[in-house]
Amino acid sequence: MKTALFFMMDQYADWEGSYLASQLNQSKQWSVKTGSVAETVSSLGGFQTQIDYQIDNQLPQIDLLVLIGGNAWSTENENLRALVASRLKHNQPVAAICGAVDYLARNGLLTGYRHTGNAQYLWRQDKEYGNGQDFVATQVVTDCNLVTANGTAALAFTNQVLKMIAFLPSAEVDKATDLYQLGFYQYCKQYGNPFF
Repeated sequence: MKTALFFMMDQYADWEGSYLASQLNQSKQWSVKTGSVAETVSSLGGFQTQIDYQIDNQLPQIDLLVLIGGNAWSTENENLRALVASRLKHNQPVAAICGAVDYLARNGLLTGYRHTGNAQYLWRQDKEYGNGQDFVATQVVTDCNLVTANGTAALAFTNQVLKMIAFLPSAEVDKATDLYQLGFYQYCKQYGNPFF
């Protein structure tokens, strides 16, 4: 079984990973786990989350690392930085959305990748961010083993991450996310009723 580790800080944006986690968790081939620097975290929506793995302890084998945005990505944890840097270097899947992309920029982890995020001007003071020419002003960008997205792109993020890991054939991934993108009735007109 493959493991997706959803890494989140306190005050994480609960909506940013919910579509992706639910798609992965419904598969018999994937297991969804949580990681953080703390034992428990709270979401912006008030959900209390008991974390499966703390970054400073032994982590499981990770097949997909998902960095969920929020208000506390100013962290300076060296184990986390080393984990992300190693995964990027070894062409292992990493996905970051919203404030988590800010973390990547601040730590020079976007170097060599086309990317997006909430707003490039947020990184002007970040000395480690040196590839502004690779920024693309769009909802989501996939480049090799990295998906980046802004905080309003939960569905587009889900779509591109599922495609990056070849979760389903591309058309099937589009169909899965279109149910929420189009809404039930428009989806039925396009694809038929998914529940019959």
